[in-house]
Amino acid sequence: MRKTYRSKNNFTYWKKRWTDIDVDQPMINESYYPLKYSNMLINDKSYVILEAGCGVGRVLRYYHNRNFKIIGIDFIEEAIHKLKEVDKTLDVRFGNILNLNFKDDTFDIVLAFGLFHNFHSENLIKSIRETYRVLKKGGKLCASFRADNIQEFIVDWIRKDKNVESKEFHKLNLTKKEFINLLQDNGFKIDEVFSVQNMPFLYKFKFFRSSDHKIFNENKGRVEGYKLSYLGNLIQKFLLKFFPDSFCNIYVAIVTK
Repeated sequence: MRKTYRSKNNFTYWKKRWTDIDVDQPMINESYYPLKYSNMLINDKSYVILEAGCGVGRVLRYYHNRNFKIIGIDFIEEAIHKLKEVDKTLDVRFGNILNLNFKDDTFDIVLAFGLFHNFHSENLIKSIRETYRVLKKGGKLCASFRADNIQEFIVDWIRKDKNVESKEFHKLNLTKKEFINLLQDNGFKIDEVFSVQNMPFLYKFKFFRSSDHKIFNENKGRVEGYKLSYLGNLIQKFLLKFFPDSFCNIYVAIVTK
């Protein structure tokens, strides 16, 4: 278990990020994280779905446009306002995973991508338990968590604020075993855990991006997936096949209440 730090606290970081970025178009690439994994679960229009930490809407809008019953929450009001301005039919609400305004056993599925690693200590446990509470018995959670491995240690060292004296908690990194134990200790049954690249490390280098991604555009990457060139894909597939827990950047778990 490893903590990373930045000059801004989490609220300030996400407020700036969701304020600065445009509202997402619905994600279109179903072979990339996170749709590749959420689509393993979401196949019934009768499901009631919660996306906790919906951000600026790439996942929420994908399922909404396919007529699934999905509610999105986020603790940054700017993100909620921007989504409502784009599409008034979205069920998107201001809310916090630490204290959800839903009754017990409300949802068939909860999606939590890039959410839980924003907490540590008692708030991490509280966020998992709140998720468990609002899921129906037999309901499914699909969640990602930042990996603690060689690649992420190097990435965090490169981009950390080396010259800032005041440090704020930014993210928690867990090994696969720690992630599994966290979920099991709070009542979940593990179905599957995947070693995944969200934004591949190679994508940070222009040379390894696909031809239509040479100029970095975060909204484009979020909607299409962070696409690599042929060579970049070969290298990434090799690393994830033979060294998955060293060269992934997140773990994705599918678990059952």
